[in-house]
Amino acid sequence: MIRQITIIFFLVISFASFAQQRQLQRNNGSTLGTGNKDIGDAPKTVIDNREKPPIEDYKIISVENDTTYVDTTLTIYKDYKYNYLRRDNFELLPFSNVGQAYTKLAWDFDEVDLLPDLGAREKHYSYYEVEDIFYYNVPTPFTELFFKTTFEQGQNVDAFFTTNMTPRLNLFIGYRGLRSLGRYQNLMSSQGAFRIGGSFESKNNRYHLKTHFVSQDTNNEENGGLTPVAAQQFLAKDEEFDDRSLLGVNFEDAENMLYTKRFFLKHHYKVVKGNDSTRNNQIRIGHTLNFTDKEYWYNQTSPFFGYGESYKNSNLRDEVEYQRVSNLLYAEYCNNLLGEIAFQVKHSNYNYGYQRKLILDSTTINNRIKGDIVSVGGRYHKKIGGFDLTGDAMINLSEEFSGNYLKAKARYRINEDAVADAALVINSSAPNFNFLLFQSDYVNYNWQNDFDNIQKQELSVNLKSKKWANVSAHLTQINNFTYFGLEDNPNGVTDTITGISSAQMVKPAQYDGNVGYLKLKANRKFEFQNFNLDNTLMYQNVFEGEEVFRVPEFVTRNSLYYEDFWFDKALFLQTGFVYNYFTSFQANAYDPVLAESYVQNSFELEGFHRLDYFFNAKVDQARLFFKLENFISIFDGNNNFVAPLQPYRDFAIRFGIVWDFFL
Repeated sequence: MIRQITIIFFLVISFASFAQQRQLQRNNGSTLGTGNKDIGDAPKTVIDNREKPPIEDYKIISVENDTTYVDTTLTIYKDYKYNYLRRDNFELLPFSNVGQAYTKLAWDFDEVDLLPDLGAREKHYSYYEVEDIFYYNVPTPFTELFFKTTFEQGQNVDAFFTTNMTPRLNLFIGYRGLRSLGRYQNLMSSQGAFRIGGSFESKNNRYHLKTHFVSQDTNNEENGGLTPVAAQQFLAKDEEFDDRSLLGVNFEDAENMLYTKRFFLKHHYKVVKGNDSTRNNQIRIGHTLNFTDKEYWYNQTSPFFGYGESYKNSNLRDEVEYQRVSNLLYAEYCNNLLGEIAFQVKHSNYNYGYQRKLILDSTTINNRIKGDIVSVGGRYHKKIGGFDLTGDAMINLSEEFSGNYLKAKARYRINEDAVADAALVINSSAPNFNFLLFQSDYVNYNWQNDFDNIQKQELSVNLKSKKWANVSAHLTQINNFTYFGLEDNPNGVTDTITGISSAQMVKPAQYDGNVGYLKLKANRKFEFQNFNLDNTLMYQNVFEGEEVFRVPEFVTRNSLYYEDFWFDKALFLQTGFVYNYFTSFQANAYDPVLAESYVQNSFELEGFHRLDYFFNAKVDQARLFFKLENFISIFDGNNNFVAPLQPYRDFAIRFGIVWDFFL
């Protein structure tokens, strides 16, 4: 189906391009296709003397109508984003292969929802949320190509194309693909993400629409990490095991996968148009549709001793599905004196579960959680002097899944260089569904819980200033923090030969105390002629609940680099070093059955130094990236972990390109 949609889309684009070319010929006075012409006559050459549109005309628009434009510059921040996620991963520590899980060095709690999600959060880092899809308005067709090498075999690519069929109709299409074999046994990553959509507004500017469709699959082979013996060999830096494929892993016959689809539609109609420039007395009605479908499964040929007993002796398969259909209706009134006031009502239908019930001696574990939820709320926006105030609140009208949220934000522009904002987020919602209901062919991985709502309160303050610094502070309190942890397994034992133990088992739990968390982060760049020093420092303090919530106290990134134009400004060059460090802490472990991290008490992740050397260049609209990753391990070797039994990446040479085309 996706292939057919892609073919149809490109046929439409080809037709549009042909039509634009014919129009161009007519505008330039060409006589092609007119008058009497002998068969042997050569066609006349059409020269396009039009001025190229400024880059500011290539607009990128968020789902909330925040607008930026295509940025083709090369900065150190582009280097930070040149990775699998295509965003700055300062707060994440990647596993050994591209497309695997991450160890969190810091947490954010500003996202809100009224209903639980599927779970399997370690497979959602690359997932396209609604906010991750952007819309465009471009004067000419625009294409971006992304390529980066991976580990051993494969590549990471992202191809994107957008065009305006008319000034009011934009279409876009993109595909992101990943394949990486990895350096350890049974650790291949594979991903495909297809996205297509567009935006439209009517001639009279009354009707506006944004829509997209996303289909994504994230597949990983899983090996359970190094065996206890292999972990000791890795720590000893034995040269015999520089070939990482020789290190033993816990199993070589498992994989998990998250497959998702989403159709999204957001549109509104201006019943009373009002004043176009100020929107005074404008009345609009709007509708948002979100249909999301997710499936997660875990396959394993033979059961692994460390996970305890299993109901089957071979071909284990856990599979769960989740569908959610949400329709939101709103009516909004805009007034210069009162501001923008909206009332909204939302209906959500959810369906999560398995194809079977599990009947045990003492209880029965159901196979499905489904129902309907109606929510009501409102939004507010007003500019008062230099302040920009926004608010958004909703509450569920249901006893089955109670929930509510409040978001309030005040933004103030100090001057042309500096902007400050403060935000308050309050959210109460149920834990993800995999905390509430989970079934597996492993005996220990079966539960049904009735947990209380997680209650989050976060206060944040941000200052952005090119002249001084970018500073942010987040103070978070969480009641009923829900997590995965370890419990003693009464039937567990330890294998005396391999050292593998099943004496503890992963279980969901809810903390009966409070979690208090402070995060302070600052960024400042210093310039001296052609040399730059970019510094990011983060301080964190868990002053309550540190037995279940752990982060390093300090995380730092320092980049020292040189940049300049070469060859009569035909090439812009950047080269230098990026240094990273974090202090020691008890990092969460990774469970491939759940695709979740869990709290553990036996492993201390020692803080370690990372040093990368990079050489980047920009030629015309192409940005070239070349990097020596974990450069310091060339001299001292690598025996660092990112989580229990999960080794960090060795030295690697990686390169690639981001190329923008403007037709």
